[in-house]
Amino acid sequence: MAHQHASDASGPELGRFLHARRTQTSPGQVGLTVGTGLRRTPGLRREEVATLAGISIDYYVRLERGKETRPSPSVLDALARALLLDEREHQHLRELATRAARYAPEPPPPPSRIVRPHLKLLLETMRPNPAYIVSRSMDFLAGNPGGLALYAGLDDWPVKQRNLARYLFLHPAARELFPDWENQVRSCVARLRAQAGTAPDAPDLTSLVGELLLKSPDFATLWERYEVTGRKYTRKSFHHPHVGALTLSPQSMELEGTPGQRLGVYVAEPGTPDHDALLLLDMTASHPAAGPSTRDRKEPRTQP
Repeated sequence: MAHQHASDASGPELGRFLHARRTQTSPGQVGLTVGTGLRRTPGLRREEVATLAGISIDYYVRLERGKETRPSPSVLDALARALLLDEREHQHLRELATRAARYAPEPPPPPSRIVRPHLKLLLETMRPNPAYIVSRSMDFLAGNPGGLALYAGLDDWPVKQRNLARYLFLHPAARELFPDWENQVRSCVARLRAQAGTAPDAPDLTSLVGELLLKSPDFATLWERYEVTGRKYTRKSFHHPHVGALTLSPQSMELEGTPGQRLGVYVAEPGTPDHDALLLLDMTASHPAAGPSTRDRKEPRTQP
């Protein structure tokens, strides 16, 4: 019976995604002419989506309500075209449909937070470029000195509380650190939405999302939009309290042989002011002027 319950949870997730995309797609975007009368429905109506996709209204309603969980690939492709989904959103729709169509296993345990020694060594070889390793739910698992110091104030929190999504929404320093904070949080939520959509029972994800829904109205608003495609950045700007303004090139990659862990690194061209700022950040993080390094603090001083 537990297997049945897990599967039932997937169908509504497919419907929630379709509903969110439908209500955020305007008639004008899909070439529909709208009369002068007041529309009670934000975005497209269900019958409009069904017509655009070439499926029956009843069938589409069943999809949104989670009553139909086995749409064919051609129906998914038609819905993606009707709702103007980009490639990432289209893939997310397929993943939700695949999961809804089968009995899901019991929720897996949270993935290991252990970072292998050779990966920690890799972080050190990247200095002075800030580098770190995060879990699939964005827990900050390890970093070189600049990797932790770049997120100003993150080391105020106990090790197990350090999470980049939690930092963005709940740490007061985050809005000062990122000049384009609004874009940062949209991409963050899109990433979590994509993860949680295909692993809705994963305890590490559900716990984080539940906390942020409770503590951050900004997160709750973005979560309701159900976007799974974040903005693509070639450069990222920071206004750091210790080294000033700097603009860096980010790179992120999944680490093979790990439970969804990712390596993040920021680089700047040697000889530029941005690279000089990274050298300063690495030096000050490695050799604080006084007192023990905050990087080694494991006991909570304040709760986020």
